[in-house]
Amino acid sequence: MNVHAPLDAGTDTATAPIREALAAFAAQTDHADIPAQVRTRAVHHMLDAAGIALASTRYDFALRTLTALRGLGGEGPVPVIGMPAHLPPRDAAMVNGLLCHGLDFDDTHIAGVVHPTASVFSAVLSAVHHAGASGRDMVTAYVIGVEAAARIGMVARGGFHQVGFHPTGMVGVFGCALAAGRIFGLTEKQLAHAQGIALSLASGSLEFLEDGAWNKRFHPGWAANAGITAAALAREEFFGITRPYDGRFGLYNSYLGELSKACDLSLATAGLGETWELMNTAIKPYPACHFTHGCIDAAQALAQQGIGADRIASIVALVPAEVVKTVCEPEANKKRPANSYDAQFSIPYLVATPFVRGRFTLAELEDEALTDPAILALADRVSYRADPDSPFPRAYSGEVIVTLKDGTEHRHREHVNRGAADRPLTNAEIVEKYEGNAAMTLARGEAERFKAALLGLDADEPAAGLLATLGRPSA
Repeated sequence: MNVHAPLDAGTDTATAPIREALAAFAAQTDHADIPAQVRTRAVHHMLDAAGIALASTRYDFALRTLTALRGLGGEGPVPVIGMPAHLPPRDAAMVNGLLCHGLDFDDTHIAGVVHPTASVFSAVLSAVHHAGASGRDMVTAYVIGVEAAARIGMVARGGFHQVGFHPTGMVGVFGCALAAGRIFGLTEKQLAHAQGIALSLASGSLEFLEDGAWNKRFHPGWAANAGITAAALAREEFFGITRPYDGRFGLYNSYLGELSKACDLSLATAGLGETWELMNTAIKPYPACHFTHGCIDAAQALAQQGIGADRIASIVALVPAEVVKTVCEPEANKKRPANSYDAQFSIPYLVATPFVRGRFTLAELEDEALTDPAILALADRVSYRADPDSPFPRAYSGEVIVTLKDGTEHRHREHVNRGAADRPLTNAEIVEKYEGNAAMTLARGEAERFKAALLGLDADEPAAGLLATLGRPSA
């Protein structure tokens, strides 16, 4: 097939180039084509993201971002989740994406190593307010965007992190462009161009790991903002790059370098429309980098056996080799996290905390916990090794080996992290997580209205009306 030729309505997504296959999928997938189980899971993922956004509104980064963008663009039609503001579509997408990802508590497509919902949910929330689409349209577009972002991430086989890029920003923009484009009614040709435009908007450095900077928080918001921009340009027949993925200077060759040789381009389209990657997207049980969850679970299990910090001589954490640079290095920084974001990417801190406090929750990211002498003293005794048996990136394994002061050794292994596709949280557990996060900022009745709005989203009614409760009256 000529990759430069626009597709017709009969495009075969199994054999088409990635750009064309994803464009056809986005244009041709109807609401009824998506299994009911997937649609139900979709609204639960959006509920999860909204709960995290509500909890994020308590933090300084939320108000500063809102103030900055409202100062530039003023008010608009799209609600900012849980805050007294309505912004223009792209600004709202930026803030909502930041809120959904602000606590690093949002979902992760494990094999794609991408947080899809924070960006795609924010993009479609803005797009439906702009276009006047229905709740069903929003759910359909959301599923399309998640499928695309997850699959584009899967191709890299975990490579983006290894070269210093954050996949959520790098690949999220493509999913958002397709999701917004679907809501805007783009043709297949326009959806193909939207992906080409999105390549020049893909971004996201991991340099924040060096100093705990806030940059990562806005990566999903930027992906949503940029995806909407790409879709709007494509709607006006703006000509986009023809080979955004596999071109000589396309996504994988430009950003992965030598690691691009390990890419499997077939993963972007294999089973498209039949295997739903949303169902392989993990809901986080802990507010920390997903790479650490296996080790947190292992530490929790050992702590529940009655092993207290005062009895421990040393701890060794086994983590996937591919994530060592992200959650274990530089070792001195990881043992003394300067702020909550440092802590969320610190194996020493995250493994030590359950032995001291019996848990790891948002409370363990407050300043009082970050300076707790007992946690820091135990973190000093935590070292790491690469896990030779890790199934990464299919799952994020973790093993913790504790040597007590009397010389006895205890170990616990989590080969598959809780929340992964092989150990998913139930929809009821997602609701419970939402309720805990929402309770930080909303009265129970208001939190219930939020929940009802999102869980009832898959309806043939205007999405803006269904979601009117998400914002708060402007001050």
